Amino acid sequence: MAVEQPLTGTSEQTRIHNIGYRNYDGPRLGRAYARRSLFSQSLRGAYGLGRSAKSKVLPMLLFGVMCVPAAIMIAVTVATQLKDLPLDYTRYAIVMQAVIGLYIASQGPQSVSRDLRFKTVPLYFSRPIERGDYVLAKYGAMASALFVLTAAPLLVLYIGALLAKLDFSDQTVGFLQGLVSVALLSLLFAGIGLVISAVTPRRGFGIAAVIAVLTISYGAVSTLQAIAHMQGSDGAVGWLGLFSPITLIGGVQTAFLGATSAFPGGDGPSTGAGVVYLLVVLGLIAGCYGILMRRYRKVGL
Repeated sequence: MAVEQPLTGTSEQTRIHNIGYRNYDGPRLGRAYARRSLFSQSLRGAYGLGRSAKSKVLPMLLFGVMCVPAAIMIAVTVATQLKDLPLDYTRYAIVMQAVIGLYIASQGPQSVSRDLRFKTVPLYFSRPIERGDYVLAKYGAMASALFVLTAAPLLVLYIGALLAKLDFSDQTVGFLQGLVSVALLSLLFAGIGLVISAVTPRRGFGIAAVIAVLTISYGAVSTLQAIAHMQGSDGAVGWLGLFSPITLIGGVQTAFLGATSAFPGGDGPSTGAGVVYLLVVLGLIAGCYGILMRRYRKVGL
């Protein structure tokens, strides 16, 4: 309904026009549907799906870069008739960490910084969705996108190993261990990337900050570990690994997943120290989620 007021100084009477507005009487899908939709949209967006062709280039290129070395390893294994893969499943993500870091640096800010910059977050909260739903959907989508990125080459290795007629039981165990490792890595890197990206609405700043945190922390820890090893302080090598995301994952999989250690000297954390590594990883994941929840409590309407 609309009411038309008369012009000042005229004797025209007020008229009421029926312009056809009616109440919505269809199904109301609620918060769960909105949360799933936001998760799906964010996951698709992490690979540029549903966006411009330009937005697809980098994530798809990085996905290809992750998978091509696995295909090459399979070709080498078949051609040379090796009895095992050139690289363990648990080592693949560690070797390709630069690609993973670049992916989270590019897609983390894309997922959350744009919403902050263009002030669209309040529009999400005007729907039947709460701040916890937004954080859960964004975190879950980014972790899932990273898991796809890191698990796909492992699947290529596994299928290729079976086609090359390598031992089925050994390859299956290694493949499952690799999946557990990249699942932890995906949760950890997604949390770190989103926390950093949610601090600033500037996408460029978010990209630079994520790269800096991941690169500097790994470089500093690796340097200190090498120095400690050269000075004979092998006990300190394992504990220094607690201060970098990628060495944390490396320590966990060395202690519990049968992986060979990439630490100087080849001595990874023992099972006891591995428990500390695992607790730190889980604590960082929970801490990142808590920080995101706190951050979005301050993004008001």
